[in-house]
Parts: sequence; structure tokens; C-alpha cells
Amino acid sequence: MLHLSWSKMRLLACGAALSTLGYRILRSADAKKLYTFAAAAVLREKEYIMAGLTDIREDCEDILADAKAVNEEYADERARVIEDHAARAAAEREAAAEAAAETVEEA
Repeated sequence: MLHLSWSKMRLLACGAALSTLGYRILRSADAKKLYTFAAAAVLREKEYIMAGLTDIREDCEDILADAKAVNEEYADERARVIEDHAARAAAEREAAAEAAAETVEEA
């Protein structure tokens, strides 16, 4: 058989009373007003964070564009160096060929 002592009955009654009271407090007009203000604050923070995120995205796009421009300048400079090196090598070969031709003519 089920034995319930008075202390357990009191705990059960207090738990039921507290849950009913909690339910009524959570459903009260003041609580709803609090929920509304909290939700509005969250929405304001969301807008603030999204504005900051937009600024960060724009900064990242600017950095990416600058990095691409630097890489293009680097590629152009590298191409000029390679062309200059090739021109010098060709001039040296031509000079060597002329020197060899003069040596053959003198002999």
C-alpha cells in the first residue's frame, strides 16, 4: 500500500502551488512586457552587429582588391625583369657571335 507522510504531502502541495504561481507570473502582463522589451533589445543588438559585420566585409573586400593590385604589380615587375634578362642574354650571345665572326675573319 502507498504510505505518504505529512512532510511528503506538504512538499507535493507546495510544489503544485509554486508551479501554479510560476505559470501565472510567466503569463502576466508585466512578464509579457518584459519579454517584449527583451526581444526589442535583442533585435537592436542584431542590427548593430549586422552593421558592424557589413563594415568588416567591406574592409575585407578592400583588402582583397589591394592584394590583387599588389600581385598584378609584382607580376608586371617580374615580367619586366625576365624580359630584361632575356634581352641581355640575347645581346651577350650576339656580341659573342660577332666576336667569333671577327676572330674567324682575322684568321
